[in-house]
Amino acid sequence: MPTFAQADRFRRDFEQLTAAQKAAFRAAAATFVADLPSGSVRPDLRVKGVQGAAGVFEMTWTDDGRATFEYGSAVREGETHIVWRRIGTHDIRTRP
Repeated sequence: MPTFAQADRFRRDFEQLTAAQKAAFRAAAATFVADLPSGSVRPDLRVKGVQGAAGVFEMTWTDDGRATFEYGSAVREGETHIVWRRIGTHDIRTRP
């Protein structure tokens, strides 16, 4: 099972979301994490690299909801480790 961590900025961003946005992100993140072991993430999450930010990726969790992340060093041997960096609207891509 993949592991994850949250950057301080992610936690601050997350607290600014509405309850509905938090629920939507949690559902999308659960799907994302479930897909990771297969090596193929569902296309509706639109996971892709962030231009100009090497090693940083974004995931779409609603029409205007984005979360950025990077892959960190494994916490448990053989398991993917995700570090959530930012969360919010499309605007977070200016400072991923």
